[in-house]
Order: sequence, then C-alpha cells, then structure tokens
Amino acid sequence: MPKNFWTKLDKPILALAPLAGFTDRAFRELCREFGAQVTYSEMVSATALFYNSQESLELMAFDRQKEKDFVVQLFGSEPEHFAVAARIIEKKIKPAGIDLNCGCPVKKVLNQGAGAALMKDLKRTREIIKVLSANTDRPISLKIRAGNGRTDALKFLEALSDLDIKAVMIHGRTLAGAFSGPIGFELIKQARNYFPGIILANGGLDSPAAIQEMLAKTGADGVGLARGALGNPWIFKGQERPETAKIYKLMLRHARVALGFKGSSALIELRKHLVYYVNGLPGASRLRAALVRIETWDDLKQILR
Repeated sequence: MPKNFWTKLDKPILALAPLAGFTDRAFRELCREFGAQVTYSEMVSATALFYNSQESLELMAFDRQKEKDFVVQLFGSEPEHFAVAARIIEKKIKPAGIDLNCGCPVKKVLNQGAGAALMKDLKRTREIIKVLSANTDRPISLKIRAGNGRTDALKFLEALSDLDIKAVMIHGRTLAGAFSGPIGFELIKQARNYFPGIILANGGLDSPAAIQEMLAKTGADGVGLARGALGNPWIFKGQERPETAKIYKLMLRHARVALGFKGSSALIELRKHLVYYVNGLPGASRLRAALVRIETWDDLKQILR
C-alpha cells in the first residue's frame, strides 16, 4: 500500500502547484532540481481518461527517480469518470498521490461543473472523493480557493471533514478574485481548525519575501508556487533571479530538456515559458517578440546571442 508521503516531507514544504499548459515534465524536473519537493501534473481530465485519451496519459508521464513526490491532478464533475480515471492511474502511472481540482476559475471548466464549481456542489464533491478513495490507495489531496459565493474554504473543509483527505492547497483568493486582489491570510490560518492534514498556501507568491510573509501570516505547512515560478525556478532556492547570462543559460538548458522529451515540436510549446524568463530584462519586449516565433534550436541560440 502506498504511504502517505505528505507526512515525510521537510517543512516548510515547497510545491510546484499545477498550472495548465506550464507544469509539463521538463519544467517540473527543472523545478525539482532547484528545490521543489512536490510537483503536480497539469490538470488532467477525468472524462478524457474515461474515454481512453492517449494525450491525457502523456500529461501524466514522469520519472520516478527525478520526481519522487509527483501528484496527478484531476478535474471533472462525473463521479463514474473519476472511478475509471483512478483505476487507470493506479495501474499505469503510480504517482505519489492524486489531487482533485476544486479551484480552477476558467470559465470552460466551471461550465462543466468542475474546478471551483465543485466548492458549491458539496454532494457531488463528496461522491467524487469517495470514488477516488475506493479506487486507489494513493493519498488524496484537494486544491481549493478561499471561496466560491457563499461557500468559503472553511465551510467547504468542514463539510468534508469525515473523508480521507491528506492535504489541501488553498489559493488565498476567491473565485471572484481569480488571480488578483487581496490574499485571505487569516482564512488560510483558520483552516487549521477544520482540517488536520497538510495545508499548503497558494496565491501571489512571486518572491522569497512573499513566501516568508505567507508562511508567517498563515502558519501553513508549506506553499504552492505557480505563476511565481515561471521563468524563475530560483524561487525554490529562496533566491532572487540572477544576472542575465545565467538566465539565458537556464533557458537553453530548459529547451534541451524539453527537446529530449518531445523532439522539435517542444520548442513551439516552450515559447510560453521562454517569455517569462526575459521579463524584466533589458530589451524584454524585443526579446519576447522574437521568442514567440522560434521554431528551431538555432533560432533560440541566435536570439540569446
């Protein structure tokens, strides 16, 4: 039986939070090298797995040596789809854990009754967690928001308190707040009264100072870094971004790792990562305009010269 890896981690726990389109295998492995203790897959559709999607299986590929504590994050709204998805993951992927997304604010996800919509549908959420627990021995975790409408994170966690959930990552902004607005530090702190497992705080963490503030104000067991890690894996070392030459060097290394996994098509997908690396650098707008057009390794090298 898989162990609850969450209890074995040194604190504060530093996790690379799931981020659709960004937390692919190459970026995850890079962040692990820089100090991320836990990595999450991009959001994987339970419905797509139910219908035997090969693309979804590829999203979950990982190296057990390089990503020891890797968590697959699922989204969806149909309990029967989660039952099948859990069995597939148990048989073919064998990650350290499985996470249920209850926090995504993207409209097309909400329209499916998934993501943050689950915070307002406690009956369905309970059914999903129960079928996950019944079909896998992997520890179950949740990613939620400070609230959705009248259901805040505290009410949500209290309603699920009898279920076997090992960890929760709380984005400190409500669904209405999306990716801006104030962070609910006090709410995350109060979550300890409703949830005994591992609590990770998330939202607005773009510097070592912001991480320390989050930990001090919430008392969380760790943090989940998402957009703040894009173009900046140094954040896992508690360091500010280095000089330009080192940033360029890592961009090339990131590209080599991605090419190793996906071949030449990786560079097209990598464009969105590369533009984050050059934010704040001299001539950033010119660099971004060039980077979004790269097609070959030589294109990238020429730009960075």
